[in-house]
Amino acid sequence: MEKDTFRIGRRDFLKSAIGSGVILFSFPFLLDCAGEKKMKDKMLLELLSEKEFKKILEEALSRGGDFAEIYLEHRIKTEIFLEEDKLKNVSYGVLFGAGVRVNSGEKTGYAFSDEISLEKVKRASQVASHIANSNKKLNPLPLKTEKVKPYFTLESPVSLMGDDEKINYLKRANQAARDYHRKIEQVKVEWYDEAKNIAIINSEGKKISDTQHLIRMAIFPLAIDGSKKFEGYATSGGKVNISYFDKYPPEKTGIEAARQAVEMLSAADTPAGSLPVVVGNGWGGVLIHEAFGHSLEGDGIRKRTSLMASQLNQKVASEVVTVIDDATIPYGRGSFNIDDEGTLGQNKVLVKNGILQGYLYDKLNAKLMKTNSTGNGRRESYRHYPIPRMTNTYIKKGETDPEDIIKSVKNGVYAKKLGGGSVDHTTGNFNFLIREAYLIEDGKVTQPVKGAVLIGNGLEAVKKIELVGNDLRIDPTTGTCGKDGQSVFAGVGQPTVKFTEMTVGGTKIKKV
Repeated sequence: MEKDTFRIGRRDFLKSAIGSGVILFSFPFLLDCAGEKKMKDKMLLELLSEKEFKKILEEALSRGGDFAEIYLEHRIKTEIFLEEDKLKNVSYGVLFGAGVRVNSGEKTGYAFSDEISLEKVKRASQVASHIANSNKKLNPLPLKTEKVKPYFTLESPVSLMGDDEKINYLKRANQAARDYHRKIEQVKVEWYDEAKNIAIINSEGKKISDTQHLIRMAIFPLAIDGSKKFEGYATSGGKVNISYFDKYPPEKTGIEAARQAVEMLSAADTPAGSLPVVVGNGWGGVLIHEAFGHSLEGDGIRKRTSLMASQLNQKVASEVVTVIDDATIPYGRGSFNIDDEGTLGQNKVLVKNGILQGYLYDKLNAKLMKTNSTGNGRRESYRHYPIPRMTNTYIKKGETDPEDIIKSVKNGVYAKKLGGGSVDHTTGNFNFLIREAYLIEDGKVTQPVKGAVLIGNGLEAVKKIELVGNDLRIDPTTGTCGKDGQSVFAGVGQPTVKFTEMTVGGTKIKKV
């Protein structure tokens, strides 16, 4: 995809409080005199008149493009860091601007402005229009405001709490982790939240807006026993209300992270070799996301760079596997009412009983493939053009009790919590660190092991899934997906899953 990105205008809403480690900001649209954040769904659409939007779209299509779009965004984010029992940093940021996109065939012209005014956004549209060169000029359709019926409603988003309340949550998680065991010597706690308003106005007559909130708290306790060290990790959050912390108090997250740190201090060396592997529910779904999900995104399908481009209606996974991508899950990290092109979020069955059912499309790739967008057009911010991306991707709930899955393994590895990893999306080859791993011996989870890495090919691995548990969990708390230089929030999930075999990289060779 060709693109023409041009940055014009800059308006700085941030003022640094030198020496305090705190970034202060003042932005009259969202802050009242008391500093309380207020997101108004229609606010961005009211910054310019319908006549002005029409002028911008006409300018964007003045050289003959097929489609033009204005994307407006206003985002406020907060980051808080606590370490060594001390508040290390509190920072605030504001993103505010507009991007203009013009499509002409397979080509995309894109320009953005850090100021939303007729002059600046129109200038961006002029730059984006240069991607087209045709005597045939398309007139934008009359604009019609579309109302969004939310899939779930946040009456009291956590992101709108006062900073004192947020800091209190961090302190509670910190103290719970420290109190868990005397071997916990250091604790870090991180907080991130954002409140975002977006609006899309395009040449097809669409005029739509939405408000989105998200929070994440992460705890990193370090356990030390002589020369042995292990850093635990646990998270909480999602697109949630304040009442979320009644069910998932920060103490619970702090204790879970500390438990993992202390437990893994006694880990033995991991056996290396081809072994049966059981992957735990929830975050374990990152393996399917990375090693399988990306191969179903529409740009790779259209360009036929994905191995899945010719596999529609064919068997691509074990018959016990059904894979879903769902933007409508309440409180999910990758959930939304509309994507970043204004298409309604959708629930899509990608694989059913091992048979490939469909792909993930944005508007451009869907049009070129003569199909419809699946609501997967996503972008990092107004400074980026949309590309097809996953939302919440997971393996559907199965029928097997997780305990029976463990009992079915004589000698193998239980990957309770996966860590980071890397994937070659052109081949599907992957490696994932197992953050918390155990041996399975004679159908029982036994010794914790360290240094375990899962190595394989995603397209082959899904064919080796033998059992799928009935304990589906979709992780709403963490997951940031990178692609083509853009990062977006994504959810992953799965029940407990058994692979008949997978290459386990370890620190000692398993004797055969």
